[in-house]
Amino acid sequence: MVSGNAEAAIRGIDIDKLAKGFADELNVFKKYVTVSSTSAREVRWYQKTSGFLDVADTTTITASQIANTSFKALPFVTEQTWTRNTSYVKKFFVSSPLISDEDIKDCDIDILATNVRDLVLAVERQVDQEIYNVLTVSDAGTGENALAITNEWDDYSNCTPIADIMYGKTQIRTYGYDPEGAILAITPANHMHLVNYLIATKGSSIPSMASSLAGSGIVMEILGVKVLVSTNVTTDKGVMFVPQRAVTWKSFVPISTAQVIEPLVGVKIRVAEEGCGLLTDPKAVCFYSNMGPT
Repeated sequence: MVSGNAEAAIRGIDIDKLAKGFADELNVFKKYVTVSSTSAREVRWYQKTSGFLDVADTTTITASQIANTSFKALPFVTEQTWTRNTSYVKKFFVSSPLISDEDIKDCDIDILATNVRDLVLAVERQVDQEIYNVLTVSDAGTGENALAITNEWDDYSNCTPIADIMYGKTQIRTYGYDPEGAILAITPANHMHLVNYLIATKGSSIPSMASSLAGSGIVMEILGVKVLVSTNVTTDKGVMFVPQRAVTWKSFVPISTAQVIEPLVGVKIRVAEEGCGLLTDPKAVCFYSNMGPT
């Protein structure tokens, strides 16, 4: 299995001591989207306009046309609207150089297992970046709730991160989505500024985190929102979204590995994944800009 090879330990006491200085960046966004398969590289899908059918959805509806309707009157006719889209599967593909039989046999490092592991992580990272780009429409926030923050989060005297977080929750709820348990994805720098603001400026206690959440990329919870930190988040930006609702990842080929063997010469390792992300519910997202620092 891919996971078994990807997680294989490095052999050798001396090499192991050296290798402990390295760490892997979590690739986490796929954990918070809906994953389903597709049998075709061209995907036709529908993007929902809103959550509630209410006065906010059309200028022709007034409150009196829905609520307190007169007896024997015909109901007001309204409907949900959808936008039909077509997306195309992207291929994420990488290969090692030719690894010689001699290196495989006598190298201190388990060179095959290490290459499989790191190549898998390289592909996963690019898929993670693609899902972030879909969530944020490549940092444009088109069609989503959006907030240009007035005072950047490193301006401890004037920033208002609590109000900024509540704005995102309020906007998501306005369109009929439950923001409790939403994910707020920010940069490592803005995680630092948020914690400094809470502790040094407001005198809060140090935020705690359950160890069970560590592997999911969640570093803390605040106001019913789970804070996720990722280097794939663009500097000065951030995004709040409802997990398993805002985005669907359509998997055409799940992550796979293969060996290309040259007998008595060596081996190449290839890793691939094919799929595409669909922003099916843009109003289940709030895109933040001007979070700082630039």
